[in-house]
Amino acid sequence: MMCYYRLFVLLALSSFVVESRHLKGNSYELSSFHRSRINATIEPKIWAVLVAGSNGFVNYRHQADICHAYQILKNGGLEDENIIVFMYDDIAFDVENSRPGVIINKPDGDNVYKGVPKDYTGEDVNVDNLLAAILGNKTGVRGGSGKVVESGPNDHIFIYYADHGGAGILGMPSGVDLTAKDLMNTLKKKHAAKSYKSMVIYVEACESGSIFEGLLPKNMNIYAITAANANESSWGTYCPGEFPSPPSDLDTCLGDLFSISWMEDSDIHDLRKETLDQQYQLVRRRTAVDDMVGASHVMQYGNKTIAKQFVFNYMGANPKNDYYSPSSDDDSSLTTTPSIVSQHDATPLHFWHKFRNAPEGSPKKTEAHKQLMDELSLRKHIDESVNQIISVVFGQEKVPEMLNTVQSAGNPLVHDWDCFKMLVNSFKKQCGSTSRYEMKYSRAFANMCNAGVHINHATQAITQACSTNSPPP
Repeated sequence: MMCYYRLFVLLALSSFVVESRHLKGNSYELSSFHRSRINATIEPKIWAVLVAGSNGFVNYRHQADICHAYQILKNGGLEDENIIVFMYDDIAFDVENSRPGVIINKPDGDNVYKGVPKDYTGEDVNVDNLLAAILGNKTGVRGGSGKVVESGPNDHIFIYYADHGGAGILGMPSGVDLTAKDLMNTLKKKHAAKSYKSMVIYVEACESGSIFEGLLPKNMNIYAITAANANESSWGTYCPGEFPSPPSDLDTCLGDLFSISWMEDSDIHDLRKETLDQQYQLVRRRTAVDDMVGASHVMQYGNKTIAKQFVFNYMGANPKNDYYSPSSDDDSSLTTTPSIVSQHDATPLHFWHKFRNAPEGSPKKTEAHKQLMDELSLRKHIDESVNQIISVVFGQEKVPEMLNTVQSAGNPLVHDWDCFKMLVNSFKKQCGSTSRYEMKYSRAFANMCNAGVHINHATQAITQACSTNSPPP
């Protein structure tokens, strides 16, 4: 009996020695075999990051889009701990909002602001916090709730961004803008950490295709859909004076065409039975690119095999839609394309309707007139500044080339992203505006970098031009 006992102890100690080879500090590092078995038994989670990259009542639609997306995820069964919201949070109680505490995303829509988490608001809506949150880096965020994507290798991640954009950049209300390269580097780090199974990204912004064109590999299990290709505008909708119009007390666009298309689809469909590709096809058709002058091309990038998966894997599913029927009356709205307004034109449109609707001789009418004139003056200032910058650096004859050159399909926007980042952020600091009109010229700065511009020479030209073209006070 003693021999059996000694044999048992010996085997136990041998087992401990083998396992202790995987010890680091006070915790175990599991072998790949054990880790794979444990991972196979962990219930996958859905994580979501929702980002409104603008501020100001004039940009109402972007925060309305994000709030609506939150309601879809919440109704789909996601917990607040798994939904991270970046939103300046300045429109619900703005003095221009005739419905304090209420945000709507369609003319007859419900209040989508109710219950939305205030994770990162105001100045905390910035590039550093966003990228740290995606990486799951709690020590990298400053301010806000501190919530980050603490995903594991079995989890699905959904990222949705809505705001102004330009070639190679996505706007942020505080600090510098987000460049495609910085976003891509973050996604590559996330992939290298094996901290997700698959990821879906929806981007609502002008020239949003440039964020992924020639940059997003197919082997990272990421599938991205953008509101526009790399060279064209995206579109606001439910705008004043258009059809259908917002309520008469709201003189601003309520949503964006790409965004309301995928969200109004998600509101009524059973997402357990609808694939990402089916949603993409519906959204693509609703933008009616073949029927509308200037409409945008909704695009796909990355690993397109993910599009065969059900939307449910990334947004959950509302039990109320379990018995959805394709013949239901609600479905007819998804084939109707509302009137659209270019993202760049939404701001002057807002000020024009604010001016037109104000009582004659009132302070409100005077204020709206000044806002409209200031916006038009600022745009003239930006246009002239860009022409001057290119002329100083390359000569007047190169202005058309710098403004209009487009990279061929499949190629990234720029070769030297550090140069590009320096120039666009310098221009934002010197010539930027709430309407983000200056973002339409980001391609020009990319072309300047591709032409081998000297960065110091270019930044000096930016400073000089932006300070000498008489912007509004």
